[in-house]
Amino acid sequence: MNQLTASPLQLNERADILDALRGFALLGVLLDNLFGFTGWGFLKLPEKEALATWPVDGILGLTELAFVHGKFYSIFSLLFGIGFSVILIRNEQRGVNPLKIFYSRLFLLAVIGAGHVLLLWEGDILLLYAMIGMLLPLFRKCTDRTLFIWASILVLSPILIDVLRVIFQFSPGKILFEQAAVIDAKNNIPQDSTVSQYLFTSTDSWRHWRNWMEPGFFYRYGDLLNGNRIPKVLGMFLFGFYAGRKMMYIHLQDNFSLFKKLRKWGFIIGIPTAIATAIFEIDEKSVPKVMGLIDTFMYVLSVVPLCLAYVSSFCLQWIKTNGTTKWRFLAPVGRMALTNYLMQSIICIILFYGIGFGLGGNIGPAIFFPIGIGIYSLQILYSTWWMKHFNYGPLEWIWRMLTYGKYLRLKK
Repeated sequence: MNQLTASPLQLNERADILDALRGFALLGVLLDNLFGFTGWGFLKLPEKEALATWPVDGILGLTELAFVHGKFYSIFSLLFGIGFSVILIRNEQRGVNPLKIFYSRLFLLAVIGAGHVLLLWEGDILLLYAMIGMLLPLFRKCTDRTLFIWASILVLSPILIDVLRVIFQFSPGKILFEQAAVIDAKNNIPQDSTVSQYLFTSTDSWRHWRNWMEPGFFYRYGDLLNGNRIPKVLGMFLFGFYAGRKMMYIHLQDNFSLFKKLRKWGFIIGIPTAIATAIFEIDEKSVPKVMGLIDTFMYVLSVVPLCLAYVSSFCLQWIKTNGTTKWRFLAPVGRMALTNYLMQSIICIILFYGIGFGLGGNIGPAIFFPIGIGIYSLQILYSTWWMKHFNYGPLEWIWRMLTYGKYLRLKK
């Protein structure tokens, strides 16, 4: 075995379609996260109806729930699995231990994610990805068929889990929620309707923000457990690993017919079940109530099919234009996705929280969606300029240097 030194992907080794897809996913993630950043997700229905932008807000909210929520983090999960395959294949070909590089990257990602969820915003996804990603090497020796079976079982498992929750009336996140409630009581965070304004008032806004963040980790991971996010994410990781092992992102033309089938059946299955998911959300009945199983079933049957339909549509457009697609402009955003993801948190906190401009608390999607699109548009401009002058995004540069333990040239 050649004793070569591990190194990050060079520019000529990158697959632009993966970067563009990552940039595309980042827009959906931002639009989804705005429901938390603006506080609209905390408002009760009468409070939402009292806003001047209702019922447009309601229509936009249900549309987002149907066609955005869950689908874009699933694209990120798929890309994470593909990235794992790239690390394995590339480093094994070079005679370098791929697991050492992989675990180094994940450890650093976990540190970044922990800082994000504990110090900045409780809705972080990085720490979860890092922890679940630690399991991926367990599947590296699986055959393609076994890998596909495991991925399918995991993405469908929430149905069985929630059936058991209904039968035995338990909540996986109960202990975490109870701990969060203790912290809230200590910090005098209101549990009534005024909680929807807590983060967004200017009076003592710094203390309010820190009080809010203190139990944030417990609420976040209680929600993730109750939402069966762990098996779903791992399942999408494995689908991505499968696609990466087949190098579908390189051999796009060879998979043209597969992409057409995925697009067709993804939309046929995903659109009606996504609409049903949004409709049944209105009744506010969730597991462990029996009627909540309808929500679970429709959500499971909508998220992955629509995710795959979106990705396949993207790939087909890429094939059609021979890689010159107009969507290529999203690649710079995706190449510095970590920087842009964390930047979104900082910008949204400044715009919407009381410690900043305090725009949140009383605005709906009709207002904050255009703001979000504006934020993303600025990120496109900034990322495009940055990647013309530098080899890596700012945080990506630091992340890679710490991973590989050597200095990397930043400026082109």
